[in-house]
Amino acid sequence: MNSYLLAPCPICCRKRREKAAAARRDSSKPRRIDPTTCERDYTPAEFEFMTAMQRYKERTGRLFPTWSEALGVLIELGYAKPKTAS
Repeated sequence: MNSYLLAPCPICCRKRREKAAAARRDSSKPRRIDPTTCERDYTPAEFEFMTAMQRYKERTGRLFPTWSEALGVLIELGYAKPKTAS
């Protein structure tokens, strides 16, 4: 295999990094990711759902639950589709 296929182009990568850094600086949106650990600050609802999904995976032995199973976990947590006024 050619060695040039394995190494990224330093000029292209540098431009891409500079463009991304400029976009982050110019964004008024607050960052919710800790740059030292790459972990987000999850909301309580997000953390509750992630914990419930982890418990479900441990209980059933399924590493990758289906969307139907994820919906079942949400329903177990008490979530329901809001009724729309007709």
